[in-house]
Order: sequence, then C-alpha cells, then structure tokens
Amino acid sequence: MRANATIALLGQPNAGKSTLFNALTGLRQHVGNWPGKTVEKKEGNFSHKGVNYKVADLPGSYSLSANSDEEVITRDYIASGDADIVCILADSSQLQRSMFMLADYAGIDVPCILLLNMADVAKQQGKSIDAKAIENKLGIPVIPFSATDKKSYDVFYNALDKAVASKNKLNIEALENKYESIEGFQQICGLIPNDAITGYSSTWLAVKAIEGDKVVMAKLSEVLDDSVMAQIESIAKETKGAVATGGCKFAWIDDVLDNAVSKKSKNIKLGKLDKIYLSRVWGKPAVVLTVILGLLASFIPAIPPMIIGSVVLMLKAPIASGLAAIGAPHILTLIINDVVIQSLSYIIKMLGFVFGVTLSFGLLEEVGVMARISYVFDNTMGKLGLQGKSVMPFLISFGCTMGGAAGARVIDNWGQKVLTIALAWAVPCGAAWATIPMLATIFFGPGAVAVIVAILLIMLVHMYVTAKVFGRKLVKKQDRYGMIMELPPYHKPKWGALFRYVLGRTKETFFRVTKVVLLVCGIFWALSYSPAGGNGGILYKVGTAIEPVTKAIGMPWQLFLSYIASAVGKEGAIGVISALYSGGSYSAAFTQAMSGGGVAGDLNSILLANVTKPEALAFMFAMTFNMPCVVALAATYQETHSAKWTAKIVLYYTVVSLLLAFLAYHVGLLIW
Repeated sequence: MRANATIALLGQPNAGKSTLFNALTGLRQHVGNWPGKTVEKKEGNFSHKGVNYKVADLPGSYSLSANSDEEVITRDYIASGDADIVCILADSSQLQRSMFMLADYAGIDVPCILLLNMADVAKQQGKSIDAKAIENKLGIPVIPFSATDKKSYDVFYNALDKAVASKNKLNIEALENKYESIEGFQQICGLIPNDAITGYSSTWLAVKAIEGDKVVMAKLSEVLDDSVMAQIESIAKETKGAVATGGCKFAWIDDVLDNAVSKKSKNIKLGKLDKIYLSRVWGKPAVVLTVILGLLASFIPAIPPMIIGSVVLMLKAPIASGLAAIGAPHILTLIINDVVIQSLSYIIKMLGFVFGVTLSFGLLEEVGVMARISYVFDNTMGKLGLQGKSVMPFLISFGCTMGGAAGARVIDNWGQKVLTIALAWAVPCGAAWATIPMLATIFFGPGAVAVIVAILLIMLVHMYVTAKVFGRKLVKKQDRYGMIMELPPYHKPKWGALFRYVLGRTKETFFRVTKVVLLVCGIFWALSYSPAGGNGGILYKVGTAIEPVTKAIGMPWQLFLSYIASAVGKEGAIGVISALYSGGSYSAAFTQAMSGGGVAGDLNSILLANVTKPEALAFMFAMTFNMPCVVALAATYQETHSAKWTAKIVLYYTVVSLLLAFLAYHVGLLIW
C-alpha cells in the first residue's frame, strides 16, 4: 500500500505508543532493526477515508538528547522530513513529567500534534484537563485521548486529517523567552544560522550545544568554521548546561499547564499497595511473589490449547490411512505426521502458555504493577547491564523459556531485550526441572539435592558471565542505568484492549514461530531419518563416529544423541535415552522427542546398568544448559528480529553446555 502521508509516534516509554501503533496497524506491520543499529524499528500502515497512512513507531526515550542510539535515531528520523506529522504522546495522569519530550522537541521543524493519552486514567484521579487552553498556547492540535478506548479514535482520525492538511508547527516563542535567561544562549543562537542543519532551528541546536550534546556538536563542526565552533564551545562551558535548559523546559511546561489542569481530591485505594511494593524490606519478596502468582495464573488459560495440541496428534492415524489409500509414498506420510503434525501439536501446546503469559503480565502492566516491578529490581538488574523489567522474563523462564522470551517484549531498549533473552536461556525451564530431579535421584539418591543446588549456582554464574560476554556489544555504558522516571498511577484495566493485544500477539507469534519450528524440526528429522529403518540416519552415523570425542566430555553416543534431541525439547530427551539403551531406533525415538513419550518402564535399571555417575552428571549439565527448545529458539528470533544474534546465542549455549559437561564429568571422575 502506497502511503499518502507518513506519521511518526513519539513519546516516553509507557506513554502508550505501542498500544496506539497496534490499534492503528493491526497485523499490517513489520518489525526489524534500523540499518547499522541494534535498535528496534517498527513500521505499519492503515487507511482512513481513502487516505493511506504509513506509521513509524519511534523508539521510546525520555528526551531527544544523545544519551542513547534510540534518541539519536529518533531525532534524526524526525528531522529528515520522512514524517509528515509527528504525534507526540503524553501521559495525562502525569503531564508535567511526560510533556518534557514536547519541550525537548520544540525547535524541530516538523508539524506535530499532542495526544494527551490515558485521559481516562487522569479522570479516575479526579483531574480535569482543558485541552483547548493548552492548544491555544502551543499552536498545535491537542487531543484528550485513550489509546485503549476505541471511542477515542474518531477524534484522533479527525485531528490527524486536519493536521496533515494544516501542518501546524509548535509555537516555541514562550520557550525561547525562557532560554534567554541563560547567559550566553543568545550569543550561541547568533552564531548558528537557521539553516545550519536541515530540520533543526538555531534555537534547538543552541540548546543542545549548551547541554553538551556531542552528536550535535560534531554535526555543527562540519558546517561551521573552526573559529565559530571554538566560540560556541567556550560560551557553552560557562553555562550550567542541561540543568539550566531543563529548568527552562519545566518552567515552560508549568506555564502551558497553568489554569489548564485542575484536580479534585480523590482517594485511590490501590495506591496503598506501594507501601508494600516500595518497601525496602518487603518490596522484592512482594514482587517475586506477584510474578510467581502471575506465572501460575498463566497456566489456567493454557489448558485449552494443551488439550487441542493433544487432539491434533490424533490426526496422525486417519492421515496415514488416507495417504496409504491413495498410494502416497511412505516418506510423505512420515514427513506430514512426524514433522508437520508433531510440530503443530508442540507449537499449539506451547502457544497456550505464551497466551497465558501475555495475558497475565499484560494485565500487570495495564494496571501499573509492572512499573513497580521494574522500579524495585532496577538497581539489581543494573549490575548486569539491564533494567528492572528484565527480572520478569527470568522468573517466567523457570516455567517456560519461550514465555520468558515473549515476556522480554516489554523492554524498550533493543540491546537490553536481547541480553535479557540471552540470560533467560540460562534459567532451566519447567521441562528441565521435570527431568533433572528424576535423573539426579536415580543416580545420586540423597545426593540429588546437592546436584540441584550446584545447577542453580552454576545458573547464576552462567548468567553473570553471559552478561559480561554479550553485554559489551548489546548495552552501552550510558544505557546501564535506571530507566524509571516516575511511577504511573494504578488504574483499571481496559479488558477489550487487553484481549485484542493478547490475541494479536499470540496470532503473530503462531505464524512466526511455526515457520522456524517446522524448518528446524524438519532438518533434525531429516538428519535422524533412515530409509532402511533402524539406526542409519546421518545423526546416528555422526554420533557414533565422534564418540571418542564425546566420551571425553562424558557422553557416549547414546547420551550425545539424547543431548541433541534435548535441543528440540527437554521433554523428549529421557525418551531418547530409554529407546537407545533398549536397542530401539533413534529415528523413532527422535520423532517422540517433542511429545515426551516412549519412556521404558524399567528406565531406572536401564540407566544404572549403562550410564556411570560421572556420565550422568555430565549429561545433566549438558542438557540443562543446552538450547532450551526449538520453540524458545523461534521466540528468540521473533523478539530480537535478528538471525545473527539468535545464531550467536545458540552457538554460545552449545559451546558452554559442552564445556560444563566436560568439567562436570571430570569432577565426577575425581569423586567416583
């Protein structure tokens, strides 16, 4: 669809940009990264009254300073002229703080409108906002709005149509008067021509020079004489920098909101929860308990898809009969049943959990609890180069790594999102916890507790080391600080908007994940398949050929092939071990890997007769810290939008898991 107009969505994190973007574009959107940058790029389109709009959801940031790649990309995109209109979103429930973005935008030469989002929340707080009074002061359309309320969109569309036609620009005269109180501001303005850098006024450039914006100073040095730049730098050093300009911006905001916002005293009972969440003693336990309860609640809506996934497997028999009746090749039957049907069953079961996680934690974000979770763990996560929101994916990953990867989508910074997912892979999932204690008990009896504790300790060390390995490239130093400016108020959820969001994300996940899972499972199946039956597949041949190498890390070929199967699904690893040590076919055992079936009744005696304690220890560490599963791989690719980084994470975990197996095996040899 060719766009007649392009609009850009600009606002601070949690201002509602993503909600508006999803409501406008639905599934008519694509996500990737900005060229040459590890910053998420979201674009989509929609039509209204015969006009085709292209929408760019710009990276969330608190200002337009050069503190991060997100902020530089955002302001460069706006100033480039690619957008006809910039929609600046502000949180109506905390206007003074959220309008700082508008103040920082002032001086950029692109028409804009101001959306006072969460107007319903402000009303619940007892606030009354005179949008017309604000509009008269700013000279641009100002619309009270609620991105989660469909009724708000008619007003938005009408305002957008008028804005595209009139192209009103922000009136910054009053703000310029404020800046004139800064000694040296007028001198710097006089040294910078209005057309020095396309898209930026001399006022905006002068403010950034005073704030010490290195990117702006570098651009100015390309167009101004060295002597002029020396004068600007000299004058800027004598000012109070960002403190001075920030004071002017907030003073201007106060003037804009003066007599336009009134508030009636209103008691919000839920606010009392902050006495618990923000407590130094009870804060973290309360947050962890909240996330655990949310995780448990996620399993309830996951039950129907789990049942549907099992029902899908029942299609195998009639499909096989039907294909046999028409004389179809046997290999076609195997591909359809053992790859397509088996994969779809697995995906549907896992998607049920993703649906539950998205609903449960979407609700927490909708009512304002997620911001408290971020706040409480911000300092702790900061030690890993992350933000407070990262704690949620970690805890979810104890249940399902795919859910943990999906939960990372609430993180605004792309690099921190990828690093969070990379660390979440180190957390053993529910399927691993269903396997580890069983194996540990079989081989070590009461000593199983020590093995489990060792795995948990290795998990923590693994996460710390992984943060160091990947963090240098993914998260810059300036992004390693808290990102919470002000906690939003609690408010009632908009159930309709929440369910639309959850269903949309689940549908999107299904289509994207299915492609990856079918591809990966198809490749694994092809490598394990033997035309003659039995153990003649490529994986079997490779596994037995390199057994002298795998034995050095504690895994005979049977355990090594089971380790490979665990990358598809931890549930099936024990079934593969059972089949191989019972003389069964690896091809048949691998087919059952995603359903977790095929475990022999005398598994204990089979394992004890064929596997030594050091080998068992090596396998447990290798399986636990291997790639979680194929759906986690697909979810990682979906959330990172980067095949390169997904491949890096897979390779890293494969190498580390084998290294840990080697260490565990040789420690085991010393003990036993």
